[in-house]
Amino acid sequence: MNTVPAPTIGTYQEKSLHAALKGWYAAPGDKAEQPVDGYVVDLVRGEELIEIQTRNFSAIKRKLATLLQNHAVRLVHPIPAQKWIVRLDRDGTTVLSRRRSPKRGTLLDVFDELVSIPHLIAHPRFALEVLLVEVEETRRQDGRGSWRRRGWSIHDQILVGVERQHSFHGPADFAALLPATLPESFTSSQIATRLGVRHGQGQKIAYCLRHMGAIEVVGKQGNAYQYRRSARATSPHRHSRESSPRAGARNPS
Repeated sequence: MNTVPAPTIGTYQEKSLHAALKGWYAAPGDKAEQPVDGYVVDLVRGEELIEIQTRNFSAIKRKLATLLQNHAVRLVHPIPAQKWIVRLDRDGTTVLSRRRSPKRGTLLDVFDELVSIPHLIAHPRFALEVLLVEVEETRRQDGRGSWRRRGWSIHDQILVGVERQHSFHGPADFAALLPATLPESFTSSQIATRLGVRHGQGQKIAYCLRHMGAIEVVGKQGNAYQYRRSARATSPHRHSRESSPRAGARNPS
């Protein structure tokens, strides 16, 4: 696995998952933590800027918009397809238990974050790469966590491995996620039903696809909008790419 240079300004507060993905992603010749147009960029690869964002796309919306004015930008986002929950004692080191979480993330979870920047998908210099990963989430018994976790707080997430990579280069790539069984005009509820997700998730998917130009409103069915695939959804020069991780990615250091 390739490595990146020692920590520089802005990296000392970096979480383990972000740091590990930056090391896993780095290629020979990449420059890490470089100042570009008033921002610090994770990796610079020739003419391309690579940003790794584990969550909260809204926090980097302005940064992405600024960088895209003059550069090609690839945003890398991990989704935990498999998660191990490790409980630590109050000392932060003693392992009390380790179990596999029953919740599995899927590619469709990217829409939870994409609602902040759907308009950027149509930008000719923007690309999004989603990594389905296996992580180990450490939790501490410090009494400061949410009531849902009964006082256990999330301390860190550690990368175990990268299972799949999915690259998106435009609206057509996201429109390809829509099931072929959808009728010519459809609602967000139909999207949710055909994809097997919650109704709220179907609404997020429809919102993102609409604002990136992959689908368009053609009417209403009661209080629900009816959509159809737009011309952008069948653009022949754009395509998504799904691939297995490169060799050696299962055991990041």
